[in-house]
Amino acid sequence: MINELDRLMMLRALQLAEEGLYSTSPNPRVGCVLVRDEKIIGEGFHRKAGEAHAEIIALQAANGQARGATAYVSLEPCAHQGRTGPCAEALIKAGVSRVVFAMEDPNPLVAGNGLQMLRDAGIDISGPLMEESARQLNPGFIKRMNSGLPWVRCKLAMSLDGRTAMADGKSQWITGSAARADVQKFRARSCAIITGVDTVIHDDPKLNVRLPDIERQPLRVIVDSKLRTPPQSTIFTLGEKVILAHTQESVSENRAKEFSNANLLVCPQKNDKVDLRSLLQTLVKEQQVNEVLVEAGAKLCGGFLAAGLVDEIIVYMTSKLMGRDARPLFDISITSMAGQLALSIQDIRAVGGDWRITAIPDPEG
Repeated sequence: MINELDRLMMLRALQLAEEGLYSTSPNPRVGCVLVRDEKIIGEGFHRKAGEAHAEIIALQAANGQARGATAYVSLEPCAHQGRTGPCAEALIKAGVSRVVFAMEDPNPLVAGNGLQMLRDAGIDISGPLMEESARQLNPGFIKRMNSGLPWVRCKLAMSLDGRTAMADGKSQWITGSAARADVQKFRARSCAIITGVDTVIHDDPKLNVRLPDIERQPLRVIVDSKLRTPPQSTIFTLGEKVILAHTQESVSENRAKEFSNANLLVCPQKNDKVDLRSLLQTLVKEQQVNEVLVEAGAKLCGGFLAAGLVDEIIVYMTSKLMGRDARPLFDISITSMAGQLALSIQDIRAVGGDWRITAIPDPEG
């Protein structure tokens, strides 16, 4: 039976899980709270892949006092041996009497096995509790486990008349400094940032995270079917090598040397361009990418949207007009009212002098 204390402690576990928002990838964000006699005796969150999971940190904090306690976990305790041992087994050895979970783990290596291990050991199981909140913490991990694709978040900035760049492609800067700082948070939580060759040519972006105390930088990926990216672009001078996704079946040795700071990735073609679905599948398979942030122009953003690959749209709208000759938000072809793509707005809020609109595709709209 779920009671008010259970809800309060699960809320705390979810708050702890969010502490790993920028660091746990490719692992899920997980928090754990241990309670005995209605008092917290230990808590923790998973900080980084390869390090102790939330349950283990909470047990260490409890310092041997976990026998008879209730464990509140934002994700089903794991039951398999990875880089760390099974958390379900650790809870059993510690003598906890009850486990309250927010949601089952979608990882096929767990998927109910952790809960069953606990039940077999005589531990009382309650849940799911606050499942929707738990799912919102790990949209990319859940989607990767269920579909083999990452959660794709498309970020754009537009004027009040829905324009994203001037006719010559230049777009710096449409929004103010507060909105640009806000984007850094979405970059930091992402496993990869994808942009297009035209954005690199016109804006010469860095696409790195510039927040304090951030250890992990996301992968940076340029979609460039014909390898038009200037080798001297700033993006190649910062951090890890950039993935340059193209469709050229063969690249001369001299041309390859020009991109010494890039990993050239040959992708299948679709309509003479990089097959975006295939690219995402490769990033999942080879890099375990959970969340992708697309920061690109109307063509590439339109390509992701038209292919049905966008899960979330973040639009920063500024109170400026750019005129009819400027470029649109998405370069997609819609020829009739029946062909409209409906969106469901999830959130609208002020960010400095601009507005941030969050929406998701709505197939029922």
